[in-house]
Formats: sequence, C-alpha cells, structure tokens
Amino acid sequence: MVEVNESSPEFFVTPGYGERQLAAMHYSQAVRTGDRVETSGQGGWDDDFVFPEDLEEEIVRAFDNVERTLAEAGAGWRDVVAVNSYHVPASAGFIGEDHNRVMVEQFRRRMGDRAPIWTEIGVPALGAPGMRVEIRVTAVVGRGA
Repeated sequence: MVEVNESSPEFFVTPGYGERQLAAMHYSQAVRTGDRVETSGQGGWDDDFVFPEDLEEEIVRAFDNVERTLAEAGAGWRDVVAVNSYHVPASAGFIGEDHNRVMVEQFRRRMGDRAPIWTEIGVPALGAPGMRVEIRVTAVVGRGA
C-alpha cells in the first residue's frame, strides 16, 4: 500500500524503463497528490525502450505500461477518469481504424463498463523514433471501485 502525503506531490518511477527515462531524460512516470494520480505519456516500449513492429502489440504494451505506472502510485485502471492518447496516423487526415479498434478493445478489457473521458489526438511525431502511440491518464484513487 502506498502511503500518501495529502498536501505535497510524490513522484514515482516505474522500475525498468522509468529508471532509464529518469536517468536519460530527467522526468518521472507519475505524480500523486492526495487521491489524484497523473501519469507521463506511456508508450509501447519494453524495459529496454524497444518498440514492437506490430501496431496492435505497441498499443497493448502502452496500456500495460500505464497499468504498471499507475500501480507504482497506488492506482489502477479502475481509478482512471481521463485518458489522452496521441497517435501517429498511418495516413494524413485520420488516425485510423487499427488505432481506434485496439484502443477501444483495451478500454473494455481493462475498465469493463466504466468509460472515462477520452481525447484522441493525431500528431506528426512522438518522443522516440518509431513510436506510434502514447497514452497519458488521470486517476482518482478509490473513485472507480
């Protein structure tokens, strides 16, 4: 169980890739203040910061990494109230059915009937070469149980 100081933010670093990013890029993976948790954008990387070639696998891994990061801060998908996702489209003008299908499948798998607010944004590039999706969430611990 994570002990929380209600008045000051506590930062969390996900073991593996989070430690790598803290050392290389000087940022944490999550911050918790009271019952509110915000994550940095999570991509579909593994602990060595390698991305899969398959888009579906990359999106599923991004969801896994959100879950890992939330857990470090004492939260889970049940607590998520807002999702921002950033996508590099396969073609101009539309993020794409493959992105949407996998995102919605993962929402249903991880949150059941709960449906957080969601903003899906198409971008020309993300923070690492070859990265096609990044997911950032806000959670309120204990509100979604």
